[in-house]
Amino acid sequence: MNSGSVPATADPSVAEDALAAQPIGYWSGAVHRAVVTRLRDAMATIDVTQPQWWTLTRVDAGGGLTRDEVTTHLEDVADTPHDVPRAVDQLLHRGWIAADNAGRLGLTDDGRAAQRRIRALVTEVRAQIHEGVPDEEYVAALKVIRRMISNLESAAR
Repeated sequence: MNSGSVPATADPSVAEDALAAQPIGYWSGAVHRAVVTRLRDAMATIDVTQPQWWTLTRVDAGGGLTRDEVTTHLEDVADTPHDVPRAVDQLLHRGWIAADNAGRLGLTDDGRAAQRRIRALVTEVRAQIHEGVPDEEYVAALKVIRRMISNLESAAR
């Protein structure tokens, strides 16, 4: 650590001048849990799940992906290997996506309408999360996190 601080046990109430010694694992986990919980709670109010949202977005952007391709594209963000295939089934059942004879998926008109509603909700939640955080600070935080990931990947080689 550049600050010369001795690593400390996680303490959510630590004073600002002692933050440099706090463990990134705790804080990154805490923000992950808080964001995912808030987003999933909000999505539940409109009877949709986060994996369904990811799937709608990927199908829309994918240009005719199959179920397996969508699953592969989203495997790094899903909690389990079953989340995305289940979401595909749920969206097919709702009529929000459809498969052609080759198994290529596309959004239906109902799916596009749902995607617009979900996007509006996600945009609202994002605004709540980012309240008081200028874009420059957000970008700086993400750059630090990226650098830490890169450091860990380099150390693992």
